[in-house]
Amino acid sequence: MDVFLLWHVNTWPDGEEDAKLIGVYSTLELADAARQRAASLPGFRDAPTGFLVDRYTVDQDEWREGFV
Repeated sequence: MDVFLLWHVNTWPDGEEDAKLIGVYSTLELADAARQRAASLPGFRDAPTGFLVDRYTVDQDEWREGFV
């Protein structure tokens, strides 16, 4: 089973990123509908290109090799 995470990522002038998880949805269509709702809200409407949808499979490890 896949789920769809809707994020909004804003990159500040100093290069720092501010990521907000808006929600987790059962379909891509529901994630897109949430994006449309959020796009009119303060802050989000000022950075409309910051939306991102990631698809994840439930019960599956995403970090299998660690990190450095």
